[in-house]
Amino acid sequence: MRAIFWKELSDHFGKKRFNLMLGLVLVGVAWAAFIDKDAVVSGGTGSFYLDLFTTTDGVPLSLLSFLSFFGPIIGITLGFDSINSERTQGTLSRILAQPVYRDAVYNGKFLAGLFTLTIVVFSLGIAAVGVAMARYGLPPSGDETLRLIGFGSVTIAYLAFWLALSMAASIFLRNAVASALVSIGVWISISFFIVFAATAVADRMVPDVQDLADQARHTNVQLWVGRVSPERLFSEATGTLLDPIGGRILNPLGVAPERLQGLLMSPVSAGQSLQLVWPHIVVLLAMIASLIGVSYVRFMREEVRS
Repeated sequence: MRAIFWKELSDHFGKKRFNLMLGLVLVGVAWAAFIDKDAVVSGGTGSFYLDLFTTTDGVPLSLLSFLSFFGPIIGITLGFDSINSERTQGTLSRILAQPVYRDAVYNGKFLAGLFTLTIVVFSLGIAAVGVAMARYGLPPSGDETLRLIGFGSVTIAYLAFWLALSMAASIFLRNAVASALVSIGVWISISFFIVFAATAVADRMVPDVQDLADQARHTNVQLWVGRVSPERLFSEATGTLLDPIGGRILNPLGVAPERLQGLLMSPVSAGQSLQLVWPHIVVLLAMIASLIGVSYVRFMREEVRS
């Protein structure tokens, strides 16, 4: 497995797709370079390096929204042709003819992709924070550092889901183009269409909203159906980690904002925020494990011919 891991890792950093990953890191540098410090300090949560990833002052889109939208493309790019390209080139049978187990092939490819995503995410975060420190001379506090590490870990888990999904498509489909299209189609479906599905299910289950209790049930149904999407889990988890004040409540149940002002005055600690997002991380890991399990069963039972 070690040889396959290093071979795949060298491929990821040696092919043209490396330019895509490098561009993502450069985006983080550009974001930190164009952020308006005065606007962030005056309109943010009081934590400059957390607001750095969520503000749109001076930039057209927040860095968090950019990662949420374009991050899955990186994960899909690293895995959509991982197995079926070996079949097409006829190298899969040659690899398995050697004293190499099938699970070592899958594990090496997946771990190489996961390690690449880890490097990209933390390089982007370090680049953005480093440029901001060089511009303004403000070091991040210990609480901010812990929250940013948690944010990076959640982002890696989110991108690892799309890596596992694209590798599953690569195993089930023999054509690399087909696996890429299916992966992108699933990404669009569960990231965008699930929002409309959650609203439709909530309207069907609670058709007549007359009081606050009905509003709470309607919001709960919409919330839990929406959490089928990993994008929703990612947005809730990162929103909690990057917002020490407003992120303490994941489900306001449609309560008017003025009724929450007294409750949201004091920020929560980084440890408490991590406890709030721990269920989201567990669900993301469960989704990844399910995709890996299905891929294992298919790949181990597949007949490979020369």
